[in-house]
Amino acid sequence: MALRHFLTLRDLTPFEFKQLLARATELKQLHRKSEAYQPFVGKVLGMIFEKSSTRTRISFEAGMCQFGGDAIFLSPRDTQLGRGEPIEDSARVISRMLDIIMIRTFGHDIVEKFAEYSSVPIINGLTDDHHPCQLLADMQTYFEHRGDIEGKTVAWIGDGNNMCNSYMEAAQMLGFKLRISSPEGYTPNPKFLAEFADHVELVNSPEAAAKDADLIVTDVWASMGQEEEQKLREKAFANYQVNEALMQLAHSDCLFMHCLPAHRGEEISENMLDHPNAVVWDEAENRLHAQKALVEFLLNEHSKK
Repeated sequence: MALRHFLTLRDLTPFEFKQLLARATELKQLHRKSEAYQPFVGKVLGMIFEKSSTRTRISFEAGMCQFGGDAIFLSPRDTQLGRGEPIEDSARVISRMLDIIMIRTFGHDIVEKFAEYSSVPIINGLTDDHHPCQLLADMQTYFEHRGDIEGKTVAWIGDGNNMCNSYMEAAQMLGFKLRISSPEGYTPNPKFLAEFADHVELVNSPEAAAKDADLIVTDVWASMGQEEEQKLREKAFANYQVNEALMQLAHSDCLFMHCLPAHRGEEISENMLDHPNAVVWDEAENRLHAQKALVEFLLNEHSKK
C-alpha cells in the first residue's frame, strides 16, 4: 500500500473525510469521559514549525500525548533546516527517526518535497496555499451542531487565502455551495476558482454571500507574513466585517466560525465571538479531536505497509 500523506483535503476520499469527522467525535466523547485510549505508545510525532502557532502546536502535542505517544517540537533555530540543509536530505533523515511528521510552513512546495522524500506520513499543519487540518475541525463542528453539510450554503467573507482554498476543496468533497466575497485584488487564485466552479460562486458583496447562508466563516485581514500590508488591507477590507447585522441576513440557525486568532473590531465586530450562533470555541477545541482522528488514520494506514 502506498504511503499516505495529508497535504490537502484531496489526499482523502469524500468517504474517508466523513469517516474522519465521525471518528473525531468518537474520540472527543472518549476524552470527555476521561477514558484512556493509548494505541500509539512508543510512537513519536515530529512537529516542524516555520510559522508560529498556538492551536496547531497544542492540539497536535496534546493529542499525541493522549494517544500514549510523544511529540517533538522543531523550529528552524533548532535544526539544520534553518541553516540551509536541502529539504530532501532533512526529510530522509528526520523520517527515519520519527513515526509521523507535521509541518507548518510557508510555501506549499516545501511540504510536497518533504513528503516526496519522507518514509513516514506527512501532515500539512498550514502552508500559504492550504490549511486542511482547520477544515477537519470546522466540518466536525458543523456536523456536531447541524448534521450533514451536503446541500447547505457556506459564506466565506474576507481574504481569498489558504483557508478559502481549503473551503473550496471541502465544498466539492462534501457537496455544499460556497459563496465567496473578497475585496478586489484579494480574491482567490483563479486556478482554484475555475477548478471548483461547480460548487463555488464569487459574489460582489458580503451581504450577497451571507443571504440565507447556513454557515458564515471569516479570517484575519492580514495573515502571518503580511503584517507590512496591514494598513493597506484595513482600507481594502473595511466593508468586509462579519457582524450582527450581516448574520441577520443568513438563516436564523446559521453558524459563525473563525479559525482564530481574531481581531475584534476588524474582521469581526467587538462581540461577534459571543454571538448566540458563534461556535468558535467548539471549533478551536475540535482541532484536538479532528487531528487525533487524522493521526490515527495515517498511522494505521502506514502500519498496513
